[in-house]
Amino acid sequence: MKPLIAGNWKMNGSLASNEALVKAMLDGLGGQAPGADMALCVPAPFLAQLQSLLTGSPIAWGAQDVSSHEQGAYTGEVSATMLNDFACRYAIVGHSERRQYHGESDLLVADKAKVALAHGITPIVCVGETLAEREAGHTETVVKRQLAAVIHAVAHCTSEIVVAYEPVWAIGTGKTASPEQAQQVHAVLRAQIAAATQHPERVHILYGGSMNAANAASLLAQPDIDGGLIGGASLKAADFLQIVALAH
Repeated sequence: MKPLIAGNWKMNGSLASNEALVKAMLDGLGGQAPGADMALCVPAPFLAQLQSLLTGSPIAWGAQDVSSHEQGAYTGEVSATMLNDFACRYAIVGHSERRQYHGESDLLVADKAKVALAHGITPIVCVGETLAEREAGHTETVVKRQLAAVIHAVAHCTSEIVVAYEPVWAIGTGKTASPEQAQQVHAVLRAQIAAATQHPERVHILYGGSMNAANAASLLAQPDIDGGLIGGASLKAADFLQIVALAH
């Protein structure tokens, strides 16, 4: 299984800057197949542009969220069916910013993962603890609870999800979990997945939380870290490509 390096642009981008960034990434690859699977998860208004720019390239694309509803009177929501129209391969669900700023519960995140899978979209399920939870010694309890809700909802499809461990205290703060801290949590998640599916080897467990070109090598060297969910560094072609090059 190749590592997976997925960019999360968050609420950034414009038609002009996106085109320049994506073209720089594709030029940097030089037509060569990268050693890692690559994806860019972008704001919904830009999915048509990414589909146009990336079709036929080694870079997949995806959404940063998906509605738990199929259709109907849900103003502002984007359904999995709509994402299918733009050939999305991935959808991030349960990012800590969604949990924190939009009050998303473990149950809602699980429902979103289930809907994505039902439409052939791979959910990137984010789990992670706050600084207060880590300092209280609750890291393992929190991440296992968050993942358990998704495993319960998707059941026999657990081997088809991607998991991203993103310690909330390390997202956009410049702080990063040490490779040992990250590996410890990834090992816990790996064991939980292994207990839930006959094919745990199919599940990528990514590290997110200020992974960048400087620290990626030491994080990706850990045995249970299968790639990264990259925030700020995914907005810089050279940095993103350097992380991809380090993942093999």
